Amino acid sequence: MAATIFEFFGYRADDRSDIAKHAADTEVCPISGETCQKSFNDGVVSGVCAIKPITSEPVICCPIRLYADDYRILSDIADRVFGPNLKLVAGRDAVNYSIDNREACVAVFGKGWGGELRLPQKSKKGGYFVDWVLAKISEEGDLVEFVAVEVQTIDTTGTYRPGYDALKQDGLVEKTTAGLNWENVAKRILPQLIYKGQILQREELCKNGLFFVCPEPVFRRIMERLGGQEGLVRYALQPASITFAVYDYDFSSEPSDETLVPLKNTLNHSTTVYKVQEAFNNVTLPIENVYRDAIRRALGIESE
Repeated sequence: MAATIFEFFGYRADDRSDIAKHAADTEVCPISGETCQKSFNDGVVSGVCAIKPITSEPVICCPIRLYADDYRILSDIADRVFGPNLKLVAGRDAVNYSIDNREACVAVFGKGWGGELRLPQKSKKGGYFVDWVLAKISEEGDLVEFVAVEVQTIDTTGTYRPGYDALKQDGLVEKTTAGLNWENVAKRILPQLIYKGQILQREELCKNGLFFVCPEPVFRRIMERLGGQEGLVRYALQPASITFAVYDYDFSSEPSDETLVPLKNTLNHSTTVYKVQEAFNNVTLPIENVYRDAIRRALGIESE
C-alpha cells in the first residue's frame, strides 16, 4: 500500500501558514493543547492525524483528531440522549457544580476529564476501559442516567516515517509505505463492542446503551464486515442499543490555511447489540475445497 500524510500536527500537510509551522515546530496538538501523543518506536513525536491512501479519501488515524471543536462529539451525544444545552463538567466536579448552580449537568469521565472507568471481566481480573462515560446529574446532585461512548479511528501499517522526515525538514508531502490496518475491525473492534454492549444493557441507569464514534471510512469497512448497513435494523435508543455516530471531514467550504479542516456528523445509526452480534457471527464462507485447490496449484497438479 502507499499513502501520504494528510494532516500534520492538526493542520493539512500542505498548509504553509505560520500557525501550522509553529504547531509542527513545537509539536503541540492544536486540539488538546498538549504535546502530540503519537510517536515512533524511537520516541520521536510523529504528529500525524490522518493519512491519505493514494487511491482513496483521507482517513483519520488519531482519536484526538475527533475531539476537535471543544469535544463536539461528546456534546452531540449528550444533547441527543439527555436533552440540549447541558454543560459538560469533569466527572469529579459535577455534583458540586449542579448543587452550587442549581442546574443539571453532564459529568464526563474520560482521559483528561475524570479518569476512564473500567468494565470488569467475568473473571474479575483485568477488564476493558470505556473511553467515555457521560452521566446526567440532577440539580440536586443525584445520578439520573448515563451513556457510554467508544471512540475509534484506525491503526496504520507500514511506515510514514519518510513522509514525516520530508515534512519536518523541507515541508514536502511525499509518498510513504503507510497503509491502514483494516483487519483490526474484525479482530478487535467488533468483539469489544459486542462485549461492552452486553454488559451495559444490564445497567438500570444506562438507558441508551453504547455510542460508537468513528470516521466514515472506518464505519463503511465495519458495515462491509457485518454484511451491509441494511442488515442492521434501526431501533429506537434503548439499553441494548449500539449507535454508530459517524464523522468525516467537511470539505463543503473552500479550505483555507491557518484553520483545521472542520468535521461533520454524517450519520447516526442505532441498532442493537444482538443485531451486531448476529451479523458478526454470520460469516460468508468460500466454496468448498479451496485449500485443496490452492495446494494442488502450488504443487503444479491440475485440479480435477
